[in-house]
Amino acid sequence: MKIMRSVFLLTVLVSMVSCTGGTNKKSSGQDEGFSFAFLTDIHVEYDKSADKGFQMAIESVNEMAPDFVITGGDLIADALGQTEERSEMLFDLYLEKQEGFTMPVYNTLGNHDEFGIYERSGVSKENPMYGDKMFEAKIGKRYFSFDHKGWRFYILDSVEETEERKYFGHVDSIQVDWLKEELSQTDTTMPLVIVTHIPFITAYAQITKGAMVANNRGLVVENSKEVLDVFSGHNLKMVLQGHLHIVEDIYINNIHFITGGAVCARWWNGPKDGMEEGYMLIQIRPDEGIDWKYIDYGWEAIAN
Repeated sequence: MKIMRSVFLLTVLVSMVSCTGGTNKKSSGQDEGFSFAFLTDIHVEYDKSADKGFQMAIESVNEMAPDFVITGGDLIADALGQTEERSEMLFDLYLEKQEGFTMPVYNTLGNHDEFGIYERSGVSKENPMYGDKMFEAKIGKRYFSFDHKGWRFYILDSVEETEERKYFGHVDSIQVDWLKEELSQTDTTMPLVIVTHIPFITAYAQITKGAMVANNRGLVVENSKEVLDVFSGHNLKMVLQGHLHIVEDIYINNIHFITGGAVCARWWNGPKDGMEEGYMLIQIRPDEGIDWKYIDYGWEAIAN
């Protein structure tokens, strides 16, 4: 099993170099650290032996024995443009595989987990499973929070639909109001983590296309500043992100914005811009410091 420590900003999507993702901050009184796995962009399906690849990732995580798992969205290959039957089959496959984890799993909604939004799906907006309703019925709440050893994690839904039946990155007003209420009752010293499928902050477009290239609304959460402003005055330590299938760690204003690679790499077709199939193993130190490793769990795409 290969372990990769990488910062996308320094490696520009080529072969990975070793580095650290940790920072040393004052203690908040935590007397023990913990670890968790962040698996994003799984895109499980029956084709391309993706189900077997996901199983290998699960076995690797179990071997690492973190306290829990967070998924970063795009659990299934696609529900955006698929029939109801196909979408339900894929969600059922994911749930079957999820049972293999030996620790708790907290799931995030991704754009490909939205059912029937693309017109080619042939799905009516009146379908009771339309959009995020199938995810909620099959997987669970589209946004929620949980606590672990003095840390609080906020799992957010960062996907919305346009009038043209496309998706874009946005956290709706319902969640913003919920966050305000939650944070009004939260100790300002408590370390906090946000989990979002579509990134809040990324340098992907600037690194790959040029420094002056703007991010499009399908690449980032367009109201991320509004959401981050809600956390002003609180101890936000980290924002975990997916969607881009690359590894990235932007450290700014004492916050790590970590994009977690992809369990499926290039949609189960091999490495994505040199990045192998993998997941993040994140270690929280007793001093609130954060260390991470990108773990290549050993799966290789089947040659055509």
